[in-house]
Amino acid sequence: MIPNGYLMFEDENFIESSVAKLNALRKSGQFCDVRLQVCGHEMLAHRAVLACCSPYLFEIFNNDGDSHGVSHVKFDDLNPEAVEVLLNYAYTAQLKADKELVKDVYSAAKKLKMERVKQVCGDYLLSKMNVESCISYRNFASSMGDARLLNKIDGYLQEHLLEISDQEEFLKLPRLKLEVVLEENVSLPSNGKLYTKVINWVQRSIWENGDTLEDLMEEVQTLYYSADHKLLDGNLLDGQAEVYCSDDDHIQFVQKKPPRENDLKQISSSSSGSLSPNAAMQSPKHEWKIVASEKISNNTYLCLAVLDGVFCVIFLHGRNSPQSSPTSTPRLMKSLSVEIPPDDLIEKPMSPMQYARSGLGTAELNNKLIAAGGYNREECLRTVECYDPRKDCWTFIAPMRTPRARFQMAVLMGHLYVVGGSNGHSDDLSCGEMYDPEIDDWIPVPELRTNRCNAGVCALNGKLYIFGGSDPYGQKGLKNCDVFDPVAKSWTSCASLNIRRHQAAVCELDGYLYIIGGAESWNCLNSVERYNAENNTWTLIVPMNVARRGAGVAVLDGKLFVGGGFDGSRAVSCVEMYDPAKNEWKMMGSMTLPRSNAGLPEWAAPSMQLEDLMATSF
Repeated sequence: MIPNGYLMFEDENFIESSVAKLNALRKSGQFCDVRLQVCGHEMLAHRAVLACCSPYLFEIFNNDGDSHGVSHVKFDDLNPEAVEVLLNYAYTAQLKADKELVKDVYSAAKKLKMERVKQVCGDYLLSKMNVESCISYRNFASSMGDARLLNKIDGYLQEHLLEISDQEEFLKLPRLKLEVVLEENVSLPSNGKLYTKVINWVQRSIWENGDTLEDLMEEVQTLYYSADHKLLDGNLLDGQAEVYCSDDDHIQFVQKKPPRENDLKQISSSSSGSLSPNAAMQSPKHEWKIVASEKISNNTYLCLAVLDGVFCVIFLHGRNSPQSSPTSTPRLMKSLSVEIPPDDLIEKPMSPMQYARSGLGTAELNNKLIAAGGYNREECLRTVECYDPRKDCWTFIAPMRTPRARFQMAVLMGHLYVVGGSNGHSDDLSCGEMYDPEIDDWIPVPELRTNRCNAGVCALNGKLYIFGGSDPYGQKGLKNCDVFDPVAKSWTSCASLNIRRHQAAVCELDGYLYIIGGAESWNCLNSVERYNAENNTWTLIVPMNVARRGAGVAVLDGKLFVGGGFDGSRAVSCVEMYDPAKNEWKMMGSMTLPRSNAGLPEWAAPSMQLEDLMATSF
């Protein structure tokens, strides 16, 4: 058609044909005036084509003094395969990349300012994201500074937080663990206000107190939430007392010196829940935000957050104060009490240990009670004490080679074994050692296959079993179980538990191993499992009446007795008995005192009847 005397013709195949020819010229190196050096790989291209696709290269070419020569552009931080994908896109308008290469293509597109390619790659990543990959995708989006991608990933994290918390990538994240002591009749605020206060506390700790985020993450931080809605450090309670955690379940107030002047300023700055002017001025440019949060029990919260630019997990657990107010008379609770509950329930104290201990290991060896390791205030102990019931006295035996707490002990072939535990900092231990009473010394044993603390340890049929415990990141209970052969001197795996658990009570009865209660994470369990070594299986049996962790267990007359423990809100005094013949639990008389992390040694002094159980709370 020739309207108005002009010739008009459109060749629909010309563009496609020309683009194909241009790309062929590029690949053959003909008429190319750009040399890209990408991590040692040379790529040829045409300056005009690249300038049309990449604003970054357009600026370089535009500022190149020699517009008629060959331009040289060097990249030392890009994947050559990803750059080749972008070159093909520049010449063909087709983006083709293996899924493993998409992140590198995104990075290269970001460098070359190819926004459309960035968006397409980001949308592809979102389409492939699942609970296993979302954390790694978020780390990538954060490193790229892509706010659009981050917002979409954060929405996914919020929606699927509990499922994500089971994944390996989640367990590898840095973690901040907070125990918040609540004043009487005070509850934690709603999620939003709570995390605002937590972030403000972290900022004050870093900017005013001189702490580092790594320091705060090394161990559980004890805070205090007062009736006037202040979130305070545990050691700044009205300048009169500090919170001292004797174990997981008992929090005591200990007299301390008056606070320094700058300590008082810190308390003052916290009263409004906002930062002081100095702290605000020191605020770094790094991001502080809550990404996703979930209330997983009445006073327990799980959160993904960015603290000072670090993507991490916050575990927060609120507990009622054992006293009505921190201003009441501070006191240090008794470190050791023992009771023998005969029919008349008369309490009979015995001699105290040389050291106050919490989170220690206990066992009976040669008719004597062994108490090893544990915490004494902030110190993790190596010392081991031996109680002789005939003399009613404690004496020291050889100390362990490694300080440790939060572990259990077992006797195998006349030797005492300790394995795993915590060293008092942030490390879960894999090392173990054996005590030989004939030489009064500890001998190293092969390391565990998995670092763990708060695990169950018990001997059966000439072998040592360890099951459950806390994972190396301290966030979840474990299912996996291992068995040690003292002849082969090696650990091998055995059947896994049905339920993750740590701080469970364990014992042997009639050729079976029992693991009783414990906690999966913060949630206390009443479930019980029995291990049959002959067919290597764990079987769930009838649950206890009371959920508890840190309970004591003993065998008497073919029955299991479980006493004390922590039920999720308080230490308990109740005792229940399991009859394997009837497969049932029956509540028994309670102890005179609530006790957690209690031992029920299966031995009796000569002056006692066999049925006298000695419940020892440390």
